[in-house]
Amino acid sequence: MTTYASPRAGLPAQSELHTGRAIFTEAYCVIPRGVMSDIVTSFLPGWQDTRLWMIARPMSGFSETFAQYIVEVAPGGGTAAGEPDPAAEGVLFVVAGSLTLTLAGAAHRLSEGGYAYIPPGTDWSLRAEGTAPARFHWIRKLYEPAPGISVPEAFVANEHDIAPIWMPGTQEKWGTTRFVAPDDLRHDMHVNVVTFEPGGLIPFEETHVMEHGLYVLEGKAVYKLNRDWVEVEAGDFMWLRAYCPQACYAAGPGRFRYLLYKDVNRHARLRGVLGR
Repeated sequence: MTTYASPRAGLPAQSELHTGRAIFTEAYCVIPRGVMSDIVTSFLPGWQDTRLWMIARPMSGFSETFAQYIVEVAPGGGTAAGEPDPAAEGVLFVVAGSLTLTLAGAAHRLSEGGYAYIPPGTDWSLRAEGTAPARFHWIRKLYEPAPGISVPEAFVANEHDIAPIWMPGTQEKWGTTRFVAPDDLRHDMHVNVVTFEPGGLIPFEETHVMEHGLYVLEGKAVYKLNRDWVEVEAGDFMWLRAYCPQACYAAGPGRFRYLLYKDVNRHARLRGVLGR
């Protein structure tokens, strides 16, 4: 069973060195695990016994297409409100504990590795179960309708039930756990889990239109971000703007895995935000 990284409780000790790995540039950002402390948590209207780390939000010079939270819900806490924006779709990915997600009146129990896709305009609620807090990623995006394309249905899954699709010629060292078929044009974003076995790598500098959010779930690696090689580990978050060159060496002793967001399957926007 995978042990997923998530923020640690508390604050760094007063005796710790200030020097860290946080980086913010015009092309990428690295938010290391050590700065995701209690002091940067926030709270949400309509949520009980809940706090969150907001690690990405749409703004000038940063994320343009998505927001990403790490949400921590105490046992018995949660929400009856769900998504406040009727135009937004969402993905939940559970990294600790368990919760009950009610989608359009149907209850689903999600544990570690649990995944839920929630279409825009869907009523949903959530409660943490058990004796330990539930932690999950919540990725939100304004859904982009397309002529003749229907809105996807809600679904739940667990990554442990889905075999990775290994990239050809990599001897099963670089693979992706996909929750949605790449050619399903109903979906305008993909949220996948990417796995590198020790020694696996991206052997070229990917440079493409998709914006990325990467949260490291497990392991360590050296990642090429624009002009820089940056060492990252479990619990770190990376944001990559469109066309930021990227590559990777999984040089640690164990697997290197991350939760990956990217926007896909739509025309380039030529006016305003989402053409509005």
